[in-house]
Amino acid sequence: MRLALAQIDPIVGDLDGNRALIAGRIAEARAAGADLVVLPELAVTGYPPEDLLLRPGFLRAARDSLEQIAAETRDIVALVGVPLHDGELFNACAICADGKVTGWAKKRHLPNYGVFDEKRYFASGNELALVDVAGTRVGITICEDMWIPGPPTTELAAAGSELIVNLSASPFHVGRAEEREAIFSARARESNVSVALCNTVGSQDELVFDGHSLLIGDDGTVLARAPGFEETLFVVDLERPEAAGLAPLPDDLEQMRFALVLGLRDYVRKNGFDAVIVSVSGGVDSAVTAALAAEALGSERVHCVSMPSRYSSEGTRNDARRLAENLGCDFRELPIEPVMEAYTGVLAQSFAGRDADVAEENLQARIRGTLAMALSNKFGWLLVASGNKSELSVGYATLYGDMAGGFALLKDVFKTDVFRLARHLNERAGRELVPQSTIDRAPSAELREGQLDEDSLPPYSELDRVLEAYVEEDRSLDELSADGFDPDVVARAVALIDRSEYKRRQAPPGVRLRPKAFGRDRRTPITNRWRS
Repeated sequence: MRLALAQIDPIVGDLDGNRALIAGRIAEARAAGADLVVLPELAVTGYPPEDLLLRPGFLRAARDSLEQIAAETRDIVALVGVPLHDGELFNACAICADGKVTGWAKKRHLPNYGVFDEKRYFASGNELALVDVAGTRVGITICEDMWIPGPPTTELAAAGSELIVNLSASPFHVGRAEEREAIFSARARESNVSVALCNTVGSQDELVFDGHSLLIGDDGTVLARAPGFEETLFVVDLERPEAAGLAPLPDDLEQMRFALVLGLRDYVRKNGFDAVIVSVSGGVDSAVTAALAAEALGSERVHCVSMPSRYSSEGTRNDARRLAENLGCDFRELPIEPVMEAYTGVLAQSFAGRDADVAEENLQARIRGTLAMALSNKFGWLLVASGNKSELSVGYATLYGDMAGGFALLKDVFKTDVFRLARHLNERAGRELVPQSTIDRAPSAELREGQLDEDSLPPYSELDRVLEAYVEEDRSLDELSADGFDPDVVARAVALIDRSEYKRRQAPPGVRLRPKAFGRDRRTPITNRWRS
């Protein structure tokens, strides 16, 4: 049997566009001589459609679109992910052949953790679904069904399946592809059956889907692997799977880069923006953000704006300009001192008798946010915020200032990883994209004379280790201290994290890179007196 895994990038709610994409892949698979083409989970609607699933009109339109897709199945069998209203609502796979829907598979295991909320919408199916294709008995599962040991995989194998296919929309985080392969290989070994995965690719809001569709032998060996982070029709002959190729799995830095580039590119494309604006300060966060944006969109679609104050050093001002020159991006400089003088003049009577403090510092950040948003409004450019996960964790960010924007690209990237990415981007390019002086300079918000991040925060090398343990692994303060972390660093970091949730709740969406991303995965009450 010749199998085609259609690793596509649908858009949530774009039923017409998704139908054209799916029909095109079916036609390509037929032209390639495939007997069976597999589409991802909920390919008709895009994943996750969230509360669109509560709208009867949306479900009816999805079913009408499916019928049109099924009409394209001549001389080929297509397995297409779609919501099915059958008394209850199911996350389903339509079996399409001979120009019509000939059967259904319904997802049994509904994930309800992390980014998943499927029990809000779907009922669980319990029937086995098998189809004969070109003399091969094929069992059908949907995403989570293959992550759980036992049924339905074991039941499908016992029912005579020679190949079990899995329609997936499996969200990415760093290391996810390796984890997914290990689990699917275990299912293949447990049931002594070959397994094929068709995973979606692209991004939807914060979520990125990495593709990496697979064919795994009955001994758990990965026989063929599609490339990650790109659309492809991956055609595999079951008798000669090695001919399809085994695309390599990138290392962690490359996974981050791929995901960040894809996440921004899709967010811009799917939401109808022509260009983006990045506020470049001469610091490493905005430099990495601009460099990734230029890679994702092309330098001609990235506008860099520098907004120096009296506290901006000559070094950072020069680095902001050099960055734009290195990337080939539009650059403009808008000094904020006249605006700051106007603000402080208006506030002088109210602030009389009080020393300058964080209020004046934050005014500078908010002036920059206002000016960047003005450019965004005037020209229709998406403002991409450049704050990182370390800053967001501890609240070292200004609401309506540097947190302003429509998308926060580095929202799930710790500061130490920002530095790693900066070096990696330069190494890949074989030249200096991010100025080396930017990488070497001690981090500073430059909101007062001589300010350094480490005046207010522990060193990032220490802070990020605590953040990873506390935020990602849910370790308690006592456990962290017992693990050998500096008790003072732990106490400071945990206190800052716990009282900064109100800021995180107002942050823009951003690419999810880790299993405990803020917003999608880690949901903490704002009003909360528990202290670990």
